[in-house]
Amino acid sequence: MSQITKQRIENNSVTIDARGPRFSAGITVVVLAAAIATHSAWLLALQAIVFAIGAFRGPQFTPYAAIFRILVRPRLKKSGTAEDVRPPQFAQSVGLVFALVALAGSLTGFSVIFTVATGAALAAAFLNAAFDYCLGCEIYLLLLRLR
Repeated sequence: MSQITKQRIENNSVTIDARGPRFSAGITVVVLAAAIATHSAWLLALQAIVFAIGAFRGPQFTPYAAIFRILVRPRLKKSGTAEDVRPPQFAQSVGLVFALVALAGSLTGFSVIFTVATGAALAAAFLNAAFDYCLGCEIYLLLLRLR
């Protein structure tokens, strides 16, 4: 990460526990996998709502973050590192776009679009949940560097 990028991130006062987005990604993987397996537009719509909350208000306000904050974080032995909220919030926006494209595909009868768009969101969520690699966050940082 460049020095300019680090300074921009350090100047932001809103931070979140870095383990929260990874936990949320795990739940997202389960929801999106179930949506693909059942071809359920309803499950995808529920996930789109979660993405919308994360994109517009911040990932710390999603229902998954509430589960992490209330049930999981108190049981962890040490406190996690804080991270800037902007990259995960951007990642939620990307997830929302994919969910909306998938929903449009489902509503118009193009099941291939539903499957591909949901699969792309599922792949990104899986990378975060399994390997702690947030693809949307990396895209955010790349765009920040290009600016």
